[in-house]
Amino acid sequence: MRAFTELTAIAAPLPLANVDTDKIIPARFLKTIKRSGLGKSLFAGLRYDDQGGERPEFVLNREPFRGAEILVAHENFGCGSSREHAPWALLDFGIRCVIAPSFADIFHGNCFKNGILPIVLPRAVCDQLMEDARLGANARITVDLGRQVVVRPSGEEIPFTVDPFRRHMLLNGLDEIGQTMQRTAAIDSYETARTAKPWLPSIAV
Repeated sequence: MRAFTELTAIAAPLPLANVDTDKIIPARFLKTIKRSGLGKSLFAGLRYDDQGGERPEFVLNREPFRGAEILVAHENFGCGSSREHAPWALLDFGIRCVIAPSFADIFHGNCFKNGILPIVLPRAVCDQLMEDARLGANARITVDLGRQVVVRPSGEEIPFTVDPFRRHMLLNGLDEIGQTMQRTAAIDSYETARTAKPWLPSIAV
């Protein structure tokens, strides 16, 4: 998994609450188990009309937000079904950080598992960041996970907190498999001993 340390990028304002996972990636696109290729279907119902043409009013169809790596939204982002395709689609589009006043629990956890940083900030602060984002390419926002601050274009630093374990995983680019692989030597040692002594009880590694 790609590590997340510090990101300076264009932010796209999405002033909507209760954005559910079906809105993030509609169910008709869930036939694949691949993590790539879903970005083109991100927010399909909002981005495209019934003929498949782009809706020019939707933020991700406008410059410079086509290249946004940060998304700023309102409350309860990622509610609805637990589909992991939602963070896959965000990441495949290029979104590496979502800032909102609150997230649905399962979506929040799935973000960390897939290298996306979800940041919880008060609604008033999110609205300020949206105003910053509307200034376009000259108003990039910096997210520093090491220091746990969001830096506005003005230079103002806004602190945020992340669970220490999840912060460690993101900073080091570790998913659950990567974390297990860090214990390879201990696992191999135990398996060697267990093969030689089949009666050896299971132990935590």
